[in-house]
Amino acid sequence: MKTFITRTLTALVFVAVMLAGILWNEISFILLFAIISTGALVEYFRLVRKMDNGYDKDSGWQYIGALCANIAIIVMFIGGGVWTRSLQGSGTLLPVHAIGVLLSILFLMVLPLGDIIISQHIDMKNLRFTLLGLLYISLPFSLLIWIRTHTGSTPTHTDPAVHAPGWLIPLLLIIFIWINDTMAYIVGSLIGRTPFSKISPKKTLEGTLGGMILAVAAAGVYGYFWGYQWLAFLHWLVLAGIAAVAGTYGDLLESKLKRLAGVKDSGSIMPGHGGFLDRFDSLLLAAPFAWVYVYFFLHNFAV
Repeated sequence: MKTFITRTLTALVFVAVMLAGILWNEISFILLFAIISTGALVEYFRLVRKMDNGYDKDSGWQYIGALCANIAIIVMFIGGGVWTRSLQGSGTLLPVHAIGVLLSILFLMVLPLGDIIISQHIDMKNLRFTLLGLLYISLPFSLLIWIRTHTGSTPTHTDPAVHAPGWLIPLLLIIFIWINDTMAYIVGSLIGRTPFSKISPKKTLEGTLGGMILAVAAAGVYGYFWGYQWLAFLHWLVLAGIAAVAGTYGDLLESKLKRLAGVKDSGSIMPGHGGFLDRFDSLLLAAPFAWVYVYFFLHNFAV
């Protein structure tokens, strides 16, 4: 009973914080996912240390540089600009993404140079682990922030149904992933017989397919009857499909990392629910595919 209460209270706080950060404004959205990205990266490094003891010994500078590069990469995808003033008093608009690019290069250089200066050598395997963490965690959350800051609420003559707020697609991805996970669990519990993957023995093929189908169906029903005022019907179906399929494999990928590290949860930041990676593993794979779809097929949605 105590465990149930703990899980419930944690879930309520989690939902409240997520909704506040996503819906309040752009700054709260960026801060929310910057914190999540940093927390997930820290957990990733812990997993890597458990998989390879050598990483713990030689990667101090890489660890610091990667955490700083994580924030720099997020800045690179924010967009917009800041005014700078010269000694003569003239103003210049400096793009924020340019600042992010410069900082990313700077901190990524810290990764190998720090090891060379301090340790007198560079371990390429450790460097690959660190860069992989930035690719696996920092990039997806940065792309999610790009969707939030580069998409707007202006309808177009080519697609008048597309005039949603920038936070809509990130929020929909999270909702669709939750529907997929919940329905997969229910369907799998009722009719699941065939194992889906050795990585996660509790997942069944029936549950996985059931979750995907019901997630897309739920998105289709809502999009057809109510959601057309924000996004065209097809977009609801495609985004739900991306969240369900990519999210499922994102969950399997993180499960594989935990198995290699010999742990049950990636962290304990959320009592009863694990760590950042446990909560956002599906989003890490869904966000890049959603970004590709938004960038190439939902370009009328962008401002």
